[in-house]
Amino acid sequence: MDPPSMWRATTVQACGLWPFAAGSGAPMTGVPLGQHLHTGATVCGDPISWFTRARYISNPSLFMLGMPGLGKSTLVNRMLIGMTATGVVPLVLGDLKPDYADTVRALGGQVISIGRGVGGINVLDPGAMGEAAERIGGEAGRVLRAEAHGRVLNMVAALITIMRGRPMDDHEQSVLSACLHHLKERATPGRPPLLPDLLRVLDEGPDRVRAVTLDRGNQERYREAVDPLHRSLIGILDGPLGDTFATETSTRINPNAPAVCVDISRIGEADTQLTAAAMLAAWSDGLGTVAAAHALADAGLAPQRWFFTVLDELWRPLRAASGIVERIDALTRLNRSLGLGDAKITHTLKDAEALGSESDRAKARGFVERAGMVVCAGLPRTEMEELGRVIGMSEREIDLVSSWSSPPGWANPTANSEPPGRGRFLIKVGGRPGIPIKVAITETEKNLHNTNNRWTEADRVPLIKPREGR
Repeated sequence: MDPPSMWRATTVQACGLWPFAAGSGAPMTGVPLGQHLHTGATVCGDPISWFTRARYISNPSLFMLGMPGLGKSTLVNRMLIGMTATGVVPLVLGDLKPDYADTVRALGGQVISIGRGVGGINVLDPGAMGEAAERIGGEAGRVLRAEAHGRVLNMVAALITIMRGRPMDDHEQSVLSACLHHLKERATPGRPPLLPDLLRVLDEGPDRVRAVTLDRGNQERYREAVDPLHRSLIGILDGPLGDTFATETSTRINPNAPAVCVDISRIGEADTQLTAAAMLAAWSDGLGTVAAAHALADAGLAPQRWFFTVLDELWRPLRAASGIVERIDALTRLNRSLGLGDAKITHTLKDAEALGSESDRAKARGFVERAGMVVCAGLPRTEMEELGRVIGMSEREIDLVSSWSSPPGWANPTANSEPPGRGRFLIKVGGRPGIPIKVAITETEKNLHNTNNRWTEADRVPLIKPREGR
């Protein structure tokens, strides 16, 4: 039986209605997401609203899991549209397909393309944080410059980690930090240093850099200490990452844009190193822009704004190299006081289990454990049982979400048939019972987002045109 339709009204209007009806308990704070599967009641929610207004969650973050093609990015797109209407600024930092570029354009936002021959990112550029530090000045500006230095250091270390396939050594990070300080002190105003400038500093070996290598005036000891780092930087510049990260930033993020999308969809699917590096660079630049905006607001130089970041296809950078999880954790573990919510999206928990070391797997599982909201699309039963041990799920919830991972029936030959779980999600918050919802998208949303647009029959062009008259 279809559930009866339900309406909500004020006590002034509802006091004269009969028969009385009991409410479903579906939350009504936040972006309208869909209808409750069992009662038909409208369900609203998003991490920002549930953290700031409803106080349902203690951390404004969302972790979403589900098999491909079931509507994960469609639901996130709806959240972005709704949150933008309340003044929240969406930041899609690494759009791989792209799933969000058209939505950001429709919202009047900024879309930045990154890839070979398309656009690059200078990882040594402090970006918005450097500009904000100059505007603020004083002690607050000094603190912001120190934070910008840390982000640049972390990003260069992440590139080297991807290039090597393993983390940097501790003493190499000290050498790298000294080189960055040396470059900053001698940088030309308005021209941030580039990676080739970093190589030049290692070649020259200034006193500040030599001091951390403990070479004691011995050139051979100095070269022995810096040569592995030198080789890795040469590998970045002359290897698959050089075209994208060895030049100036093609387009900086506009901190005043209503929404921002960094589109990396032109990078090839098999180019895992460049994909992971571009995603990390986009995250570093975007989160630095958030920190700069808050610093300007604290100094009274800009209005206070809230931001919401989307980190889609999380499994791609996780598998790029051992130790990359630590870099992602360092880039994204931001305090709640920074006014930043986030959504991390992946397919299954097995994406974390496929990592090389136990410490990496533990950090990746922590992404789920720390999330304020966990949203599940269709997943196999074994995956749901594993997830249930992490966030606590009843047997009935496991059965429900597992049923959504089934394919459509063989007996339905219509072109519009779709998997039974498409558009169905279970929202879990702490130990509360899950909220099952069904999302029905509008025509506008269909036009803005279609992951399968290359498979649309109307867009298909035959490879060989038939001859006329045949």
